[in-house]
Amino acid sequence: MMRRLPLTLACGDYDRTRALLEGDVRPDGIDLTYLRLPVEETFFRMLRHREFDVAEMSLSTYAASLARGDRPFVALPVFTSRMFRHSSVYVREGITSVEELKGGVVGVPEFQLTACVWVRGILEEHHGLPASSVRYVTGGQESPGRIEKGAVSVPYDVSAIPSDRTLSQMLGAGEIDALYTPRVPSTFGAGVTRLFPDVVRAERAYFEATRIFPIMHVVVLRREVYEANRWVAQALHKAFVAARDLAYAGLSDSSALRFLSPWLVQHAEADRALLGDDFWSYGLDANRHVLEAFLRYHHAQGLSPRLLTPEELFAPETLESFVI
Repeated sequence: MMRRLPLTLACGDYDRTRALLEGDVRPDGIDLTYLRLPVEETFFRMLRHREFDVAEMSLSTYAASLARGDRPFVALPVFTSRMFRHSSVYVREGITSVEELKGGVVGVPEFQLTACVWVRGILEEHHGLPASSVRYVTGGQESPGRIEKGAVSVPYDVSAIPSDRTLSQMLGAGEIDALYTPRVPSTFGAGVTRLFPDVVRAERAYFEATRIFPIMHVVVLRREVYEANRWVAQALHKAFVAARDLAYAGLSDSSALRFLSPWLVQHAEADRALLGDDFWSYGLDANRHVLEAFLRYHHAQGLSPRLLTPEELFAPETLESFVI
């Protein structure tokens, strides 16, 4: 029997990766052990201890390490998480406009979170709120004691909240004006609302103006694994694409709904009508404009000491393919 290279993958539970978890898609030459973990745990363990051969990773964290000259990982142009971010801006009761945030205090679980990079960039570029016009506080959203995963030195007023407080508590009590976060705060609805009440309308308008569907996570390999077996980058990339394509097909299967959404098929049809057939695209070419916007925000916000190009992010083996 041909030997297959054993690799561990730490990744969330997604429809677009489910075929890798269940073994319906097997990467060429690889015996993949899929560890289904929440993203915070995956990021922490991969960054602190390099525990996995392959893992999903915050785009912001990866870009920061690359721009600093640290090269522990190499990425694939596979985007396990994408999300529009107008829905990630929560405000205390009484605030109804972006303009009212100027001079205020904004909480962020970590300054360098990819979602927060997108929010700050979008609010500055498209809504006239300079990132420097607010004061930032960081800390645990629901549990005290969260710290930045990596060192952050940015040209803004950033400080930690008291060690016994949470950002959700402080927003609910009106002690901060807003919270930029990928997770819905526990105080939502109790003195806390979204800045954009009709987020679908706001996010559709943003896409129509920019053609950007924001990228949150990439997939990375430990560099020593990649250097020892350069072929695994292409093998994994092909497998992730195949798994995603099965998820696309599942969305359109009207014989029996796969997920708990009564109008799942209709929602998928509406998504394709606005975003295009390959709305969850992988690869560099289809996402160059998205990555360029993010890298521009990342550099402007002081998180990368130099402006990266999209090509620098990815294993070169994944940027071209054979043709028959």
